[in-house]
Amino acid sequence: MSVITGTRGETVPTVPPGHPAVDTADVSALLERGRALSTPVLRAAVDRLAPPMDTVAAYHFGWIDAQGNPTEGDSGKAVRPALALLSAEAAGVAPEVGIPGAVAVELVHNFSLLHDDLMDGDEQRRHRDTVWKVHGPAQAILVGDALFALANEILLELGTVEAGRATRRLTTASRKLIDGQAQDISYEHRERVTVEECLEMEGNKTGALLACAVSIGAVLGGADDRTADKLEEYGYHLGLAFQAVDDLLGIWGDPEATGKQTWSDLRQRKKSLPVVAALAAGGPASERLGELLAADAKSNDFDTFSEEEFATRAALIEEAGGREWTSQEARRQHTIAIEALDEVDMPARVRAQLVALADFVVVRKR
Repeated sequence: MSVITGTRGETVPTVPPGHPAVDTADVSALLERGRALSTPVLRAAVDRLAPPMDTVAAYHFGWIDAQGNPTEGDSGKAVRPALALLSAEAAGVAPEVGIPGAVAVELVHNFSLLHDDLMDGDEQRRHRDTVWKVHGPAQAILVGDALFALANEILLELGTVEAGRATRRLTTASRKLIDGQAQDISYEHRERVTVEECLEMEGNKTGALLACAVSIGAVLGGADDRTADKLEEYGYHLGLAFQAVDDLLGIWGDPEATGKQTWSDLRQRKKSLPVVAALAAGGPASERLGELLAADAKSNDFDTFSEEEFATRAALIEEAGGREWTSQEARRQHTIAIEALDEVDMPARVRAQLVALADFVVVRKR
């Protein structure tokens, strides 16, 4: 289970006890299948890039180190490829039909990571220096743009009606993802953001692409729009659950597990769900938190804050109820996602695997 550090140094789960147990072996097999089937096609796509972009992209994906030597680096959990392959099976076709969709979604996801790391000033991802830190901001921008172009190329070169439908869904999801990032950045400079605004932003930034991932394989397999829409509904709410857990990790996550600094979202002044919920709660802790964050927004010394100052803000968020509210919201979104699956006629085995992946996302076992 991913580790979250409490305000007194203890470790606590991302979701309280009582949530359905996750079949870790089954989920690990699904993630490994997604990775194994999509990675060769992903590598071939990256090989199309002109130097040095091909090398920079290979570093980002964890295939080589900063000196260009092959490595077994962490390339991510491969949740989206796993969903794309299951999506194809939900439509009654072989998982391999979903491979181009899996690769396209993974390319768009990594385009967003390259740009987000630069915009957010993140120096670490997956326990090593980010691309902009190693290869410079210009390469991070160019390689991100190239991955976005490759995603559409991979789909359109299939030359089928289904590929055209899949591309439309991917481009719509990409636009929403960019909308979400723009909202996220703008919220950093506002004293107050509503819970509704935060959920809309996170639905765009995270939910839209997960929704696309879990429909794109079905679309490539010939599924009708109603089936694809219902699968997207599952993916959208799964994305909100995923982001709620990520928001918890962004404040209380153990750096050894997340690969990021302690209190990383607080350092970036992000208006994530725990922060927004705490500010909306009212009461002494909420009011004190609001005063501190308002002062932070005007501070010229924010970058030199001590660990204790960030710990104080995290403690106020928890005292005001932001941590518990976000944990409950993750479970609520998980429930809505699972209910959407009831509207799709699919093999029982595939539904069970989609449920297992949803449980994994919320409990976030590693």
